[in-house]
Amino acid sequence: MQTWHGKRYWLVGASDGLGATLAHVMSAAGAELILSARSQDKLEALAAVLPGSSQCVAMDISDDDSVAAAAQKVGEIDGVVLLAGVYWPFSARDWNAAQATQMADINFTGFVRVLGQVVPQFVARDQGHIVITGSLSGFRGLPGSIGYTASKAGTMSLAECMYADLRKTGVRVQVANPGFIKTQLTDKNDFAMPFLMTPEQAAHEMFGHMNSRRFKRSYPTMFSWVFRGAQFLPDWLYYRIFS
Repeated sequence: MQTWHGKRYWLVGASDGLGATLAHVMSAAGAELILSARSQDKLEALAAVLPGSSQCVAMDISDDDSVAAAAQKVGEIDGVVLLAGVYWPFSARDWNAAQATQMADINFTGFVRVLGQVVPQFVARDQGHIVITGSLSGFRGLPGSIGYTASKAGTMSLAECMYADLRKTGVRVQVANPGFIKTQLTDKNDFAMPFLMTPEQAAHEMFGHMNSRRFKRSYPTMFSWVFRGAQFLPDWLYYRIFS
């Protein structure tokens, strides 16, 4: 079990859903939190009800200057948890260029922006904890998910590359790949969502992973078998089933 008291963690994407719920869990465990998202009002409302110490640093993860300025305010930290994300479901037959670009720019490139500010200090100190949020959807292409699934696949690959580089150093890298979580994002779906989790369930699963020494956690476990197993199906069979 990791010691959380006195540790400073930067939560990026903390204003809603999984991020806000994880903030409660980590704050109760004794971590000092820096909360970031675009909405200062939402961050301040969250900070007001957390049991522990917290600081609000509003940031637009899609803007280089905003991320650099936020990182300067945040200063030295023990860990960063990347949770920011946007989602709109649509097919390649009904391509929405603005939404697709925004999903790529926030869900993937935004993570790269933040890591560019954080990783060098971790490497220099040979100490730090990086937690990246992927998705079960990122294991293989899915219909009706242009932008989101691709961005999550990139995010998961990013975590794997970082783990390969840093696994024998003092910098710990983890990735969590949740399934469906009941949030304002999944409220946009018009299909049945198996194993739908509450933000509380998802946050406790993620926090449990953060307390472990494992690199990757995909959950709910039984649901994850569908996505992980699909990687071994030949293309002709996979697309016949999933399309």
